[in-house]
Amino acid sequence: MKKTDRLSVFFNDGTQKRQVGTLALYQNRLAAFSYCDEWLASGFSISPFSLPLEKRVFIPEWEPFGGLHGVFNDSLPDGWGRLLVDRMLLRMGIQSETLSVLDRLAIVGSNGMGALTYEPESFISDSPVLPSDYDEISAECERILNSEISENDEQNLDAIFAAGGSSGGARPKVFAKIDNEDWIIKFPSSMDSKEIGRQEYEYNLCAKKCGIDVNDFRLFPSKKCAGYFGTKRFDRNYLESGRCLMASASALLETSHRIPNLDYNTLCLLTLQLTKNNVEVEKVFRLMCFNVFAHNRDDHSKNFSWLYDVHNSQWLFSPAYDLTYSNSIGGEHATTIDGEGKNPAIENILAVAQKNGIKKAKAAEIAEYVRSTVQTELVEWVSKS
Repeated sequence: MKKTDRLSVFFNDGTQKRQVGTLALYQNRLAAFSYCDEWLASGFSISPFSLPLEKRVFIPEWEPFGGLHGVFNDSLPDGWGRLLVDRMLLRMGIQSETLSVLDRLAIVGSNGMGALTYEPESFISDSPVLPSDYDEISAECERILNSEISENDEQNLDAIFAAGGSSGGARPKVFAKIDNEDWIIKFPSSMDSKEIGRQEYEYNLCAKKCGIDVNDFRLFPSKKCAGYFGTKRFDRNYLESGRCLMASASALLETSHRIPNLDYNTLCLLTLQLTKNNVEVEKVFRLMCFNVFAHNRDDHSKNFSWLYDVHNSQWLFSPAYDLTYSNSIGGEHATTIDGEGKNPAIENILAVAQKNGIKKAKAAEIAEYVRSTVQTELVEWVSKS
């Protein structure tokens, strides 16, 4: 595999492909970035707080993303996707620790989340056909997690890598075309209940009833469990374009999602500064209420994202995702509620509203509606919290 010391970064929404700028290794470890002149003349900032639209060279710190700016780190797989990449590299006799961040972005190429793509690409696998049976895919994912891949399984490893090697998150997943639209289908990790698919499906049903924006979702069939959760990709075909530029809170704030260091006050302020729209701030508040009452405590900085609407030149809070019963470090919320992560009360919830311009009466109404809806719809799951 050829080493990469320079990459061209493109904005590719499926209808147009324009170069945004260039990434180049600095001091053999940091990925310096600069916008190209054409993008400076007619483009927009891809990360407003750390990469303003200016003619200069931006050099990141080593921490928290190993010498990469957050918006590019969002393109890299983590968890399951990184495991697949490293397994493929090991099979090729390549030690993953020898790769730079630019080598990893070259592997992602045009297959990452959002609208940013990278050239030249490094191909480390063909694209064989994925098994059509979801139970078979789930079993193959389980073997990969348990390091039980044999020579006979290598073709399936290729297929699963091709279908999900650029994905983030801990749970195994594959990208799939459903009715000519892009979907993500998830499978249980080694830490999950076999019914995690039904749980996430019911959490999304409830979130929708709570007035939270969630993308289309469904439960895909299984003979081994209640089904596998799938959702239409919101980074594809969501804002009347083929691919949407997306950025997580982790990327925008240049902070690792592995360290719980955020508060919902920060997310609300970030949303207001980014979108200039109080309606978008209210979306964050409503999602916070849901996470509190539904015991979704793995609410780290990669589980909140914003999308750039190129038609209206504005950022919008993305649909909610990764909604399940969960815990973070110490059983607390990864993102605190006005400083409280262990036992957030209505007083903490209303304090977030008060500090972010949401009237107390309206905030109380939203919180009570979400609380009662969750307790009615998710009683099987939240009763154990």
